[in-house]
Amino acid sequence: MTTGARWGMTVPFYDRSLAASKDLVAELPGLGYTDIWSAEVNGVDGFTPLALASEWAPGLRLGSAIVPVSTRGPGLLAMSAATLADLAPDRFVLGIGSSSPAIVERWNAGEFVKPFSRTRDTLRFLKKALAGEKVTEKYETFEVKGFKLERAPKVAPKIVLAALRPRMLHLAAGEADGAITNWLSPQDVRKVRAEVGPDTELIARLFVCVSEDTEKVRELARWMLASYLTVPVYAAFHDWLGREEILRPLHEAWAAGDRQAALKAIPDEVVDDLVVHGDAATCRARIREYVDNGLTTPVLAPIPGGEVPIAQAVRDLAPSAG
Repeated sequence: MTTGARWGMTVPFYDRSLAASKDLVAELPGLGYTDIWSAEVNGVDGFTPLALASEWAPGLRLGSAIVPVSTRGPGLLAMSAATLADLAPDRFVLGIGSSSPAIVERWNAGEFVKPFSRTRDTLRFLKKALAGEKVTEKYETFEVKGFKLERAPKVAPKIVLAALRPRMLHLAAGEADGAITNWLSPQDVRKVRAEVGPDTELIARLFVCVSEDTEKVRELARWMLASYLTVPVYAAFHDWLGREEILRPLHEAWAAGDRQAALKAIPDEVVDDLVVHGDAATCRARIREYVDNGLTTPVLAPIPGGEVPIAQAVRDLAPSAG
C-alpha cells in the first residue's frame, strides 16, 4: 500500500454479532487498516459500532456509510455526531445520505420526500450545529428553531455524502468533505471521479469474496446485486454508468415478479465488474485497481460463501498481507 493511502473495513462482520467483534476489530490497525466504517440498514445502528471501535482500536478513523437523513430529526443527528466526535476527536467522519423509500417510509414511518434537498438541508444544518452555532433557520425541507448543542465537539467532524449521480456528487464536492459511492467497477470510478474533481475524498464500500469457486460466488452475488440494482436510485446510477441495456432484462423480469428470471438475467460480466472475488492476492490487486482509478478510500466488506472464513479473509485482504 502506498504511503498515506487509506484501506477501510466494514463493521460489524457478516459472520458475527457486534458483541463478538471486539478481538477482530482490535486486530485491524496492526494489519494495516486505517479506517472502520459502519452502515445502517436493518441490522446495527450506524453509531454504536463506531463508539465501541473508538475504544477497541484507538488508531482507526471511524466513519458512517451511511446514516439516513430522514430517519432521525436534525437535532438528534447532530447530537449523535457530536458524541462520536467527542469520543474520537479528529477521527470521526459522519457519512449521511438520502437512503431509500423502503428504509425511510416502510421501516421507519418517515417521509421520503425531496431526497436531494433533504440531504442538502441536513448537511447545511449539521455544519452550523456541529460548529457550536445556535441554529434557527427555515430550510426547504424542514425548519429548526433555536437548536444549540449543549456541548459542541472541540473538533467538528468531517461530513461526507452518499452520492451516485452528478447532482449529489457535485454537492458532495462543493459543500461537504467527500463523497461515498457504492456498487461500481474500477472503470466506473473514473467517471465518478470526473464529477467530484481531483481533490475530493471518494469512498466506496467494496464487496469481496475470497474464493476461487467462481460459479458459487456469482450465484451468491446475483442475489445481492438483484436486491440493489432494482432499487430506483441504483437503477438510475447504472443507467448513467452505461449499463441500461445490459441490465434491461433484469429490470423487466423483476417488474414482472419473476425473481428467478431476474437473477439469471444478470450477466457474468456485471457480477465480475461489481463484486471482487478470487484468491486473496487477486482480490487485493483488484482493490488496488479501484485506487489507481481514483478511489481514495476502499472500504472492504468481506462476504461469506467462500472457502475462506471471514476472519481469515480480513487478515488476507489487509495491506500488510501484500
